[in-house]
Amino acid sequence: MEKYKTDVALLSVTTNEFRAVMHFHDWKAKTFSDDEQIYDVAEFENNGKRCSIVHAKIGEMGMTAAAATAMKVIFTFRPRYLIMVGIAAGVAKDDVEEQMYGDVIVPDIVWNYSAGKFVSPEKAKIRYGDLGFLPRSTSESIPEEIMPYIQNAVESKENPCHVFIGPMACGSTVVANRELLEKQVYSQYQHTAGLDMESYAVVYAANHASDPKPAPIIVKSVCDFADNTKSDDYQRFAAYSSCEFAKFLYEKILPMQ
Repeated sequence: MEKYKTDVALLSVTTNEFRAVMHFHDWKAKTFSDDEQIYDVAEFENNGKRCSIVHAKIGEMGMTAAAATAMKVIFTFRPRYLIMVGIAAGVAKDDVEEQMYGDVIVPDIVWNYSAGKFVSPEKAKIRYGDLGFLPRSTSESIPEEIMPYIQNAVESKENPCHVFIGPMACGSTVVANRELLEKQVYSQYQHTAGLDMESYAVVYAANHASDPKPAPIIVKSVCDFADNTKSDDYQRFAAYSSCEFAKFLYEKILPMQ
């Protein structure tokens, strides 16, 4: 059976996420003659051991590009951990602890809220004017053996970030509407901690790759909230805090042997 070749692979998608990733290591660009993708490679230290890390920037937002890039990274570098960093929309619910800009979300489950069927309104519980929506959501779980390490990182005195653990909703479009959030997201997973556009595809790619499968981890930080107050003002800050927690996780917490 093929063995792991790389300790950690990072994925980003936006320019702000890419710049945040570049800040944390002394990267060197790596290319292959049959692949237009640019990979960034570096080393880091995990509890006294030198380890390898690679980063790839996804060409565009959304699940299709994320899945394609994730699979390419998996088969080219065979990473032990596949970590996606970046930005996400937070939640603003009265019955949960308040989220702030830059707070980190690490999901235990990622699910596709946009999968479903539009029908006439009388045939569905979720209605938008003259349209009804029948959800057919699918989900992927982070491997059970990874979550104790996430919890240890969250509780560590060295942890530099405020972290939420909970479901991450993933869809093909940006959500800036409170009605959509309430009807289509919370009606299915009421404890959803955040929303993004790529996490489901990345976890799906890892969970369904050939052996040795990488352990997928999503580390996204709150840059705005899924309502009409949405803006780009905190994207750089959120991208940085996401990478800060991911770096703490793979340098201090995750086992590399």
